[in-house]
Amino acid sequence: MTIRVFLVDDQELVRAGFAMVLAAQPDMAVVGEAADGAAALAALASTDADVVVMDIRMPVMDGIEATRRLCAQDRADAAKVLALTTFDTDEDAFAALQAGASGFLLKNVRPVELLAAIRVVASGESVVAPRVTRRLLDRFARQLTPDPVADDRLAVLTAREREVLALVAAGLSNTEIAAQLYVAEATVKTHLGRILTKLDLRDRVQAVVFAYRIGLVRPGS
Repeated sequence: MTIRVFLVDDQELVRAGFAMVLAAQPDMAVVGEAADGAAALAALASTDADVVVMDIRMPVMDGIEATRRLCAQDRADAAKVLALTTFDTDEDAFAALQAGASGFLLKNVRPVELLAAIRVVASGESVVAPRVTRRLLDRFARQLTPDPVADDRLAVLTAREREVLALVAAGLSNTEIAAQLYVAEATVKTHLGRILTKLDLRDRVQAVVFAYRIGLVRPGS
């Protein structure tokens, strides 16, 4: 299967460099490019992509707003976003995650790391270490908009699924959750998959954001 990648960056040389790296991969194809978020949204309305590599800081419309609008689309085949930033700041990372990005990387990332991240995001996983996500949310959780129907959304989960969600939000890996609950790691993956499906969430990162938004876990807990 070929991973269809759309590149969004206001620097033409950066897009050209990424495109060259991706073109050398047998399992990837660049299906489009844009120099700002608004142009990207317009192009993606008629372009099928699996992963959008999105710069955060751009003119006209930045990558955060473009990510928010893209991830708000009610489409099962909506592209996943891998955000790129020039600056290693928690503010950029948090904004990208809250907007719906499945991960973030520094723009000067090595080609091998960029390719690996694209493949991970395309598979439905996230490119953020669990404890990094926890650190960001502990710092910025008060900026999250509360979910007004939190109780209704939680009601669809079983008691075990709620327990797994809370442990995921606490920053534990699947292996650590399995050890704590005395179950197989495959069982944890099954529970997490059902949680994502029931709550209509894209990936693990969004599950953690959801858990903070509804108050299932709280900063510093």
